[in-house]
Amino acid sequence: MFPYPSGMLHMGHVRVYTISDTLSRFHRMTGKHVLHPMGWDAFGLPAENAAIERNVAPGDWTKRNIAAMKEQLETILTDFNWDRELATCDPEYYKWTQHIFLQLFNNDMVYRKEAVVNWDPVDQTVLANEQVDKNGRSWRSGAVVEQRKLKQWFAKITDYAEDLLKDLEGLDWPEHVKSMQSNWIGRSEGAEFSFSLIQEGSSELPADSISVFTSRPDTLFGVSYLAIAADHPLVSAEYLPKDRADEVVRRAKEISSSLAGGGDRAAQGSKAGVFTGLYAKHPLDPARKVPVYIADYVLSTYGTGAVMGVPAHDIRDYEFSQANRIEIGNAVVEPSSPSDGSAAPSGELPVFTNLGVLRRVPENGPFGGMTSEDAMKAVVAAASKTGAGKAVVNYRLRDWLLSRQRYWGAPVPIIHCESCGVVPVPEKDLPVELPSNVQLSGRGGSPLARAADWVNCKCPKCNGAAKRDTDTLDTFVDSSWYFLRYADAQNAAKPFSAAKATAAMPVDIYIGGVEHAILHLLYSRFISKFLWKTGAYGETSSGARNGEPFKRLLTQGMAGNGARIIATGEAPAVSYEKMSKSKYNGVDPTETVAKYGADATRLHMLYLAPPQDVLEWDTQSIVGMQRWINRLGRLVDSAAENAPKQSWLQCVGERARWSKEAQETYRQTNVAVQRASESLSGSFAFNTAIAALIELSNYLATVKDTSHATFAYGIASLVKMVSPFAPSVGEELWEVLGKAGFLTAADLATSAGGGVFAQSWPDVDQSALRKLSVTIVVQINGKVRFRLEDAEPDQDKESILATIMEQPQAKKWLRSDDGTPKQVVKTIHVPNKLINIIVAK
Repeated sequence: MFPYPSGMLHMGHVRVYTISDTLSRFHRMTGKHVLHPMGWDAFGLPAENAAIERNVAPGDWTKRNIAAMKEQLETILTDFNWDRELATCDPEYYKWTQHIFLQLFNNDMVYRKEAVVNWDPVDQTVLANEQVDKNGRSWRSGAVVEQRKLKQWFAKITDYAEDLLKDLEGLDWPEHVKSMQSNWIGRSEGAEFSFSLIQEGSSELPADSISVFTSRPDTLFGVSYLAIAADHPLVSAEYLPKDRADEVVRRAKEISSSLAGGGDRAAQGSKAGVFTGLYAKHPLDPARKVPVYIADYVLSTYGTGAVMGVPAHDIRDYEFSQANRIEIGNAVVEPSSPSDGSAAPSGELPVFTNLGVLRRVPENGPFGGMTSEDAMKAVVAAASKTGAGKAVVNYRLRDWLLSRQRYWGAPVPIIHCESCGVVPVPEKDLPVELPSNVQLSGRGGSPLARAADWVNCKCPKCNGAAKRDTDTLDTFVDSSWYFLRYADAQNAAKPFSAAKATAAMPVDIYIGGVEHAILHLLYSRFISKFLWKTGAYGETSSGARNGEPFKRLLTQGMAGNGARIIATGEAPAVSYEKMSKSKYNGVDPTETVAKYGADATRLHMLYLAPPQDVLEWDTQSIVGMQRWINRLGRLVDSAAENAPKQSWLQCVGERARWSKEAQETYRQTNVAVQRASESLSGSFAFNTAIAALIELSNYLATVKDTSHATFAYGIASLVKMVSPFAPSVGEELWEVLGKAGFLTAADLATSAGGGVFAQSWPDVDQSALRKLSVTIVVQINGKVRFRLEDAEPDQDKESILATIMEQPQAKKWLRSDDGTPKQVVKTIHVPNKLINIIVAK
């Protein structure tokens, strides 16, 4: 995942790019064609805010930061395909972002409608959610933020909801990430019911009914109230009963203000509500009047903006009813057996939330006695006959809000004409570039709206006076397709060649923080699928695919600071804090590299914790990696002084005559190759791989016959395997071996003219992995009595017992005073390690 150019890398960045660089170098050495590109997610609100604070142009600030971060990336020895570098703020990039928006527009996949935004009444500007504090006030002016409706651009991501959900199954992603995506999409099977409005004391209403979705149609007869969002169309003095209208509208505004910042009040257990004075008829019992309330747990952006309240069968509805003095009707569903419980804590609330059986009470009518499953079908069927309901599949997923009232983003490529309406900018006129003479203040709405020379233009259709759209695109649009541009980064005629994208996609390994597990991945999947479905790239030679962009996902945990108490050097009780640009607590890798070296920094980063785990950065133990690097240097220097007596190929041909030490050296080398290869190609347990290399180096340091070619093979393999983790150390050590004639004598260089990264990664010889001998600990009744040294490996329990009985040490423990064998009650055998013999006393 490409970074936002904030101006400084911290150790979180170092972690993700060290991981990707290590994998890239490994796969190149295994013979694969590897694309390891880099770019910059360069648009966005932080750059605009920084420009306002520093009185500099966002573009200048961003370019300086890119240059600084690029230099830092070089200090940690990353090897990127810089010829494919891109920045989303470059007109040559966002030209194609605008092109993709127009493709969505032309395929009826984007539309414009009013949507609720956070509005600062003092600065007269739209605020992002993160600019509203927990008290609902603007970060800049301190004003109480209002909820206003503005026309916004949306993408129809909901049209792809089923594909986005279904295709998760085939992805090699962490299960918790797939679960987060699935929950965000939120597929629910249920029913939509229409409650006809009763016009008592109100004027003409905007609709005849209120539609609600429920996943529990079996509880329809338990409804006590309907709840609508504070910004529902009904919440207007024009439609509400005159004696309540002013009070209801006032309370609705208070609720809207409390929701500023986009917080879901339902998740916080809020119970704020107000009776509208309106009533609705029950869809299957028209004689019943159901009151209509405004509730702050109902959001207009979810479902129909209205839900039905069933307090006897929903904990939230019960609490809302209690707080707002709503009459709680009878329970209409009961447990199907005494063992069925409620989802509510025992003894707290009289709420039954599970499926069960419909009670035989008047409310349920002919449905009483049915199971919940049968009742759901029967109730929906009955409502369908009268047109009052239907079975539906609902998704929690909402359409993607694309537009932002900001300057530093790709302008929406749309022109508004009084005669022609909404007109797309012709492709030949792309990119619609940002004007440079715009004053940024953070106040007064969209900065682009004040750039009169830029806004006023000619309509492409009628050539009459028109205006440009003054919104810019969400930065998630920029990052939803950049991986496709990498496949053909210099293409000036189109976003990418279909052939090149088809050949490169999907991304084999996508690496980044788990904090991007929902929105970025979801939007990228949507755009990738849209481009695939519309033919921008196509089928692979191996057959059909579904447009998924990322084959395998590696999400690394957060990196944080490990604090220390200065006086004692001890860790405090609470010592972890996530590294963040906003907290100014990121560790500068430049300083760490300058002090400890890039290789030690990389090794330490990968060794501290598996990539999926949270990493608590601590430089105190990095000296351990420095010491190991120094030991490697001494080991290779010593080896280089004593060239092998024969080439590796000749040595392999005489394998039957190898000494035990040579056989063990070859085995130890292959064990390390296997562990490192599996870690880099499968589990991503880099700490395990590094541990295997440390163990191999420790063993090689004990080898006596260093002139044997197995030792040379072990040394060469070790240096190759160290290199993806510690590139400069690997290159230097390989150069030492080459200059000394060591590699020539052993004939171990697969590419004579190149450095270590031109070499082939060592293969695993499966036949060499079996141990020549093992030491088996012998326990009698749980106590260690002696050991079998140099035992044949992989022996079965009976063979080992027979050998033990022959040992002089065994007589004392396994025979009686008269020499007769004691009775063996039980034998516990751990192959190649231990045997515990339980004998009768």
